[in-house]
Amino acid sequence: MGTPDFAVESLKSIVETGFDVVGVITMPDKNAGRGQKLTKSPVKIYAESQNLKILQPSNLKNEDFIAELKSLNADLQVVVAFRMLPEVVWNMPKFGTINLHASILPNYRGAAPINWAIMNGEKVTGNSTFFLQHEIDTGNIIYNEEIEITETETAGTLHDKLMLSGAQLLVKTLKSVEKGEYPQIPQYEIIKKIGEPKHAPKIFKEDCKINWQNKLENIYNFIRGLSPYPAAFSEFKNIKTEEVVGFKVFEAEKEIETHSFEAGKLVSDNKTYLKIAVNEGFIIIKQLQLAGKKSMKTEDFLRGNSIVDFAIN
Repeated sequence: MGTPDFAVESLKSIVETGFDVVGVITMPDKNAGRGQKLTKSPVKIYAESQNLKILQPSNLKNEDFIAELKSLNADLQVVVAFRMLPEVVWNMPKFGTINLHASILPNYRGAAPINWAIMNGEKVTGNSTFFLQHEIDTGNIIYNEEIEITETETAGTLHDKLMLSGAQLLVKTLKSVEKGEYPQIPQYEIIKKIGEPKHAPKIFKEDCKINWQNKLENIYNFIRGLSPYPAAFSEFKNIKTEEVVGFKVFEAEKEIETHSFEAGKLVSDNKTYLKIAVNEGFIIIKQLQLAGKKSMKTEDFLRGNSIVDFAIN
């Protein structure tokens, strides 16, 4: 059970390891792009290439879907980046349902663990496999595996690392379940040792606006943790016309330096660099995207725009 690219790697590893995949459940095709063309999920595309049986329920409690799922007679279900399942679904197989989650549980339960780990300045994250229970991301942990978060890591690069390592951790988990030899660590026991776990709630557009009054390190982590999607954003104001234009930041660097500029002040030579003054230094913008335009390097942006005319709104 899965939908995006992150789930494809796991399905591919399961198939190539030789497990008998009796069915693949993914989201219904949906209209996407400017032309609103009906688009298949990445998981469906891969499943079709392997001639696997595919179910695409819009309602996971639909009686026809439940009956068809039951008819597959699966011993075990695997969930990777899918939807919240009703108990009638996750409790169906005799061995239960396993989930792969991109964090070291119980930390970063929720929809956006990769983003929040970087935004919070973590140095380490990883993957966890666990059995589904009633409350989301709370089941007994089978295995977890740590991954380093580098100083320049973005949500995009970390996503790809966790996607590959997670697929291998999932195969390890399935082999252990097949043998009947695997640990089950209750998450409440870990919480007793570490205290209240950190959370990873869904990120909305309004959560992505950059606060230039924040500290340098926090802003840098914020931009990395939202790149390339959904992307941190801010707004330019044209001093002459007072027009406000939104822009996304996809790549940035930090520069620790004492200065006398107000937070949010644009600093540039109008040719090669664009910096924004913040507490404790500067954020150097390397790649950005104006609203309605394509993503571009800073040098390309400066060729067509004079920073003298702009200020941070």
